[in-house]
Amino acid sequence: MAAENPKDMAALQAAAAAIIAPGRVVEAQEDAQGALFLVIEAPGGGPMPELEQRLRDGLAPLLAGAPLKLAITAHRPAPAAGPAANRPLPPGQAKLEGVRHLIAVAAGKGGVGKSTVAVNLALALAATGWRVGLLDADIYGPSIPTLTGAQAPTGRGPSGKAKPAGAFGLKIMSIGFRAPADAPIVWRAPIVTGALVQMLTEVEWAPLDVLVIDMPPGTGDIQLTLAQRAALSGAVIVSTPQEVALADVRRAVAMFDKVATPILGVVENMAFFVDPVSGNVSHIFGEGGARRLAATIGAPFLGEIPIDPALRAGGDRGRPIMNDAPDAASGRAFRRMASMIRDALEAGYGLKPAPVIVFE
Repeated sequence: MAAENPKDMAALQAAAAAIIAPGRVVEAQEDAQGALFLVIEAPGGGPMPELEQRLRDGLAPLLAGAPLKLAITAHRPAPAAGPAANRPLPPGQAKLEGVRHLIAVAAGKGGVGKSTVAVNLALALAATGWRVGLLDADIYGPSIPTLTGAQAPTGRGPSGKAKPAGAFGLKIMSIGFRAPADAPIVWRAPIVTGALVQMLTEVEWAPLDVLVIDMPPGTGDIQLTLAQRAALSGAVIVSTPQEVALADVRRAVAMFDKVATPILGVVENMAFFVDPVSGNVSHIFGEGGARRLAATIGAPFLGEIPIDPALRAGGDRGRPIMNDAPDAASGRAFRRMASMIRDALEAGYGLKPAPVIVFE
């Protein structure tokens, strides 16, 4: 390992701080494999590729061959006080060139299988012939690398932006490729939103027909950042049937309504279980709750995903069911869902400018 004691780590932090001044080192730690993970808050507006290369070159003698993982964020100076500071952000401020649609896959609470739905929905959309990307916006709990088996990307594309990872024909990016797998991500909101905006705008996504964004559960800074920075074509809401999940989903729907993001539809995950021996259907978490919610809010009901051990096992192995068994019951449900979403987007549903959020 390159940093075997606190003195080595302190030297690495000091060297990094000198390279990025007047920026700062937010976090530095070593993972179980001996790689150094640095979170850098860079000076606002500086070119990221050049800064990354300076860090790699400058720290190489201290690393002694150990890998270096970087998460670089930048916060530009706030506008001056006065009338100019009160002007709303221009629509499409961080428009993704070459990406036709952005859709958010969201849930009001954790534990409803949102990320599994996001991965398999992305693959189902790709099966229709679309070019698809998958962005893991769940910064505190990134699970897309595990669910897809994707490996951390390296290098930059012709545009100078970071190359995304690739798996099953998808372009993929997640903070999980950079952060140590065995360490919690304990970042404050400005660092989290900075990392998200970087993954959204500093990755070579184009050309894509759709970028599927796996949102974190709940409502807060990350959801508002996406609404403020990108022109979302719509949101797909994931829930389980029971009332305790639906109550939180209603809050998520209300949040998207406030930021003028259309709801493309509601998905009921873990809707029922079919006994493989008897064929009996059990509604373990209740029946029809998400369908009723969709009717209440006037959104399409995209379908029911059954409790399927193969769906869970495939996610654990990094082999999504839409790749390995697309004709399974859950695979057919994802294909129907993707067809409905694509038809809606092709018909122009959800197309809108990015909302303007003004704080007074």
